[in-house]
Amino acid sequence: MKTAIQYPSIPQPITMKNNDTVPTKDPYGEQGKRDRIQFLEEKTNGTFPFVSGVYEHIEADQVKGNIENLIGFAQIPIGIAGPLIVRGQFAEGTFYVPLATTEGALVASYSRGSKAASLAGGIQSICIDEGVQRSPIFKFKNISDLLQFKKWLHQQESIFHAITQQRSNYAKFKQMTTFVEGNNLNVVLEFETGDAAGQNMVTFCSYDICQYILENAPVQPAKWYIESNFSGDKKANYKSFQHVRGKKVVSEIELSKDIVQRVLKADAAKIEDYWKTSTVSQVQLGSIGAQGHIANGLTALFIACGQDVACISEASIGVSRLEASPEGHLYASLTLPNLIVGTVGGGTGLPTQKECLEMLDCYGAGKSQKFAEIASAIALAGELSIAAAISCDHFVSAHEKLGRK
Repeated sequence: MKTAIQYPSIPQPITMKNNDTVPTKDPYGEQGKRDRIQFLEEKTNGTFPFVSGVYEHIEADQVKGNIENLIGFAQIPIGIAGPLIVRGQFAEGTFYVPLATTEGALVASYSRGSKAASLAGGIQSICIDEGVQRSPIFKFKNISDLLQFKKWLHQQESIFHAITQQRSNYAKFKQMTTFVEGNNLNVVLEFETGDAAGQNMVTFCSYDICQYILENAPVQPAKWYIESNFSGDKKANYKSFQHVRGKKVVSEIELSKDIVQRVLKADAAKIEDYWKTSTVSQVQLGSIGAQGHIANGLTALFIACGQDVACISEASIGVSRLEASPEGHLYASLTLPNLIVGTVGGGTGLPTQKECLEMLDCYGAGKSQKFAEIASAIALAGELSIAAAISCDHFVSAHEKLGRK
């Protein structure tokens, strides 16, 4: 399979420093808020006037291309989870992750998981594949016409590469697959989309490819549509789960017995038993994938950083694994095959969203793989924390303390 991903060596474990800890005094007050903003500015060498509220007004013309019939802005509080040490191909170092949510206890939980992972030297997070699909469908009078069309179509892939190159400076045609259903032919066109999430980009490229097909095919379809609902766009589905849609990222960490007990207030064997038990329950439920609550962290990150939030329906499909060693250590991994994320285009250039990406040094070109590795790492941190909380019976007390008015 063609892929642009390269595989450099992964950085060694990184030591967490005492002064990396986010100030938590005065968690809801104005002074605490100012202390955390100052802390972030010192740690990231950035400034965050829109996030902090120093600048409040956003010009209406700044949202062109993002919204229609503008009436105002939804104000969702943003908290910081971290420090999170990530050891990736593209993300290397200590990160403070902005999460926009109205769910009490969420940021605290992800911070606890981040602390445990960071004390263990950081989460290894690797972006291993990329691909975004659009799936036009062609309908024929009979199967004979379809098969003649299909044979010709598979001889055109080199031309599809050229059409894509002409249409976009960033998209790259990756491959085509076809699926026959009666006299209908689903055509899955897969692209690499650079640093954009890429749904619009692949739509435009696919449309130009379809125009070439309609002008040159030896058999004309009776009907066609630019999207058949076979691409998996904004849908939980097994096809994307088994392949890739967006970016596929794998993250892992091993926590010592001491960190599990001291930071997570838990026991590795109990965590593993809960993971096995909950996985069996998810099988009975018919869930796609098996994980605890990765939609929580990913949705909060998507809102903060200007991602297409509806893509959480596919991005939150994944598999987490939690295993205890005989010595009481804990191995944890998370595989996310459908991270639709971007660091250019869409909502990434809006003021607060841009500032949140800049906190992670993930705004602009050349940053999307780094952002994907951080996203997977923070999701794994959340898996550590929730599994510890439920398995050792402090899930309810945490929500009693932090999640109620």
